[in-house]
Amino acid sequence: MYNMTFEELSGDYSQERMDTVAKALEEVLTSALPQGCITVGVYEAAKSLNIDPDNVVLCILATDEDDVKDVALQIHFTLIQAFCCENDINILRVNNTHRLAEILEGSGGKQSGGEPMDLHCVLVTSPHSTSWKDPALSKLNRFCRESRCMDQWVPIINLPER
Repeated sequence: MYNMTFEELSGDYSQERMDTVAKALEEVLTSALPQGCITVGVYEAAKSLNIDPDNVVLCILATDEDDVKDVALQIHFTLIQAFCCENDINILRVNNTHRLAEILEGSGGKQSGGEPMDLHCVLVTSPHSTSWKDPALSKLNRFCRESRCMDQWVPIINLPER
């Protein structure tokens, strides 16, 4: 059982805890990528959620400062969040798409054709062959569960630059 501090009960996570969660997110993404368990893009994520929502273990919604004013993107986020909440899929909000691109691609988030990837929505799915028991994923699941208990349904993670 995890004992929470007063700061965590009030919704203010310590910087150390947030760094641990950011590191766990990076570990999950880097381990899921070679297994083919990553879906990138709002449209691709919506298709994946429609086909097999039970296979999705984590939904990451990513924005930068410029994206906050994009009404269409915010509508997509609202719909995806509602679907994920209804289907018990953990959601995290990430505020650094550049760092997310570095983690996922290494080349600054470019597709094979040279076009930038749509990193606004990233799904992590479970491999069909095995039940995925990743300690980093367990940390993220616990963090999401604790956040929901404090009425933070979509916690925001800051991915620090490297």
